[in-house]
Amino acid sequence: MKKILHIFLAIVVVLSISLASLAFYGYVQFQRFSAQTGSLTTLVEQVENSDSYVEYHDLPNTLIRATVSIEDHRFFEHDGVDYIGLVRAILSQINENLLKSGGSTITQQLAKNLYGQYDSNLSWKLAEFFFARELESHYSKSEIFALYVNVINYGNGYVGIKEASDGYFGKEPADLSDAQCTILAGIPQVPNKYELTSTENVQDAKERQKLVLDAMVEYKYLNQTQADEIYAESIWQ
Repeated sequence: MKKILHIFLAIVVVLSISLASLAFYGYVQFQRFSAQTGSLTTLVEQVENSDSYVEYHDLPNTLIRATVSIEDHRFFEHDGVDYIGLVRAILSQINENLLKSGGSTITQQLAKNLYGQYDSNLSWKLAEFFFARELESHYSKSEIFALYVNVINYGNGYVGIKEASDGYFGKEPADLSDAQCTILAGIPQVPNKYELTSTENVQDAKERQKLVLDAMVEYKYLNQTQADEIYAESIWQ
């Protein structure tokens, strides 16, 4: 019994040291990215001062709900970090395919886009934890969401919801229809596949829109009848 206890304690000590080492390494990487690219507050100010910046209160409710449903349905409840994804990143040192699986929170995606870190690796994933926590501690959920839709790639060279709304539909974001909101919400997952630039891409985007609407039904933002009506609407009106 004592031998088992000693083994257990040894494992606990090793794990504790390993986690502490990873946390320290992640913080060092956090400082490195900040030094190379700029502080989080500086990058946020640059986005907010852009002529194309759209405030949260100018975003359609359907766009907000559609984006949250398909990208991060617990966005308004969590602390900004996908801990399962973080564990995958650590375990990817054993099996690299694990790093390619799973998603990130909207907060983590915002940090990734602010720092231009589009290829996941362990250094970034560990640093990303600190960036996400800093975002959540300094900005409200509405501010984080607005920043996200202002920096995300909507395909066809459109960065941010204003460029996408104007480029695809000739509209301000506030004037988007429910059909347009739900199809735009699906584009950022794979922008070059879902961008509305060809008949084939639009068909793919419509399939993605169906998934967005299904998610909105699942998370009680819409009932099935409403979802079906939105799906049947033309996105070009």
